[in-house]
Amino acid sequence: MLCTRLTNARFLTMDPDHPVARELGIWRGRIVGLDEAVAALPAREVIDLQGATVLPGFIDAHVHLPWTGFKQHTPSIAGLTRTDDVLAAVADAVARSGGPGSWVSIVGYDQRALGRHLTAAELDRVGQGRLLYLLHESGHGCVVNTAVLERLPADVPHDNGFLAEGAMGAARALRLPYSQEELAEAIGRAARTCLAEGVTACAEAGIGGTLFGHSPVELGAYQLAREKGLLPLRVQLMVSADRLSLVTAHTADGIPRALDLGLRTGFGDDWLSVGALKIYTDGGMMARTAALSAPYEGLDHGGQLQDDPDVLTETIVAGHLAGWQLAVHAIGDRAADLALDALERAQRLRPRPGARHRIEHAGLIRPDQLPRFARLRVGAVVQPNFLRSFGDDYAAVMGERRAPWLYRGRGFLDHGITLVGSSDRPVADGSPLRAVQFMAERASESGRLIGPDERITVDEALHAYTVAGAYACHWEDSAGTLTPGKRADLVVLGDDPRRVDVSRIGAIEVVATYVDGREAGRPAA
Repeated sequence: MLCTRLTNARFLTMDPDHPVARELGIWRGRIVGLDEAVAALPAREVIDLQGATVLPGFIDAHVHLPWTGFKQHTPSIAGLTRTDDVLAAVADAVARSGGPGSWVSIVGYDQRALGRHLTAAELDRVGQGRLLYLLHESGHGCVVNTAVLERLPADVPHDNGFLAEGAMGAARALRLPYSQEELAEAIGRAARTCLAEGVTACAEAGIGGTLFGHSPVELGAYQLAREKGLLPLRVQLMVSADRLSLVTAHTADGIPRALDLGLRTGFGDDWLSVGALKIYTDGGMMARTAALSAPYEGLDHGGQLQDDPDVLTETIVAGHLAGWQLAVHAIGDRAADLALDALERAQRLRPRPGARHRIEHAGLIRPDQLPRFARLRVGAVVQPNFLRSFGDDYAAVMGERRAPWLYRGRGFLDHGITLVGSSDRPVADGSPLRAVQFMAERASESGRLIGPDERITVDEALHAYTVAGAYACHWEDSAGTLTPGKRADLVVLGDDPRRVDVSRIGAIEVVATYVDGREAGRPAA
């Protein structure tokens, strides 16, 4: 007997052997058959989906769950465009905080809205003895007041209180880590937001590290979230590369650096597992720290690398030698050059053609870099909603010649490169449907076309958020398509993305999300 039979729906399976179905049978969390294979079987529950469209659950291959959860409960200055209004909002947060010497965190800071960076001196006017920390929307910088600057080592660089990349990490290190209880609650809040948008599995993009980590025992917080029933979707954890340490392994292993006990990609189960090793090579385009081979338009610099190129290369090679899948953060084309050079060197030293190394973001990729991605079998994990939300700004700072290279679609596919969809939530909108719409039309929210030659079809965009996402996370045997034997993770939509006008895809209702054969939010039978 089936546990559940879903009927009267249009199942877009993403499986070329059975692309469309009307019925789907579920037993113990797995898909056991489609159409006539299950139509006559008895089931404990038969659910009439009333003509809805059903897809495999979306896979978001690059998210930040704790950051998302904390951001939802942190005072924000997003959208404010006047310095006086920002300072008034900070003053209000200070008034509701603890006493002098306590930390006050603010999110939503973005110098682009103000036309310049705030300064430590301006924050001092409203700090009242607190330690002020305004996190940049990109996560690649912050503005702090003098009370924080005075606690930093003298050699930490800053620009009148703005700290970028590693300097920001030094400020983060001054603060106590979050507790596992706090982290578990934040993870749960973010996971519920993902489910509401049809996401059934995701890859957390870097735990435990200096830049984006929240605790040296962050993995344990995910275990706690699962134990407490706060993890309603499947999560793969990327481990920040700065958690690796020198080891004295057997010479035959050829492992110079490793996580404790040799833990690496693949450890875990269907719900919670260790994924790729996350390596940061540059910063972010919003903060103007993504590393470019030529300066930003209107600026006298081209961003920055996270460290000395030789150090970054050695980290990439060491991770490869230790058996990890690598997720290399490279937004600018200069950073991508470094990443590709290092990955090529690593593969020469120890060929691992099935490693499925990834470039996270691949924000600005020159035409000459595309064949190298293909030759090295490196996937591109992109965030289409960056251009939907911030595309006007990105195109302006890249200039007319480079703007068509931003967050490519067609260029990757035409070179046989795996194109993977993701959000980088909470930096950008997390909706897969709105991302699919952008990939097909390449229009920002203002209507500006950005690299229209990089358009892809709606089918190809859906593939990026299902089949390709599963492949990038080594989940292709259990997720990505509605195929018998795979997990019964699926999303029920109010309309068919392939049949509506492209401009309407982002507004399609997510009617329900199923994980392990059960509708999210419904109690187990």
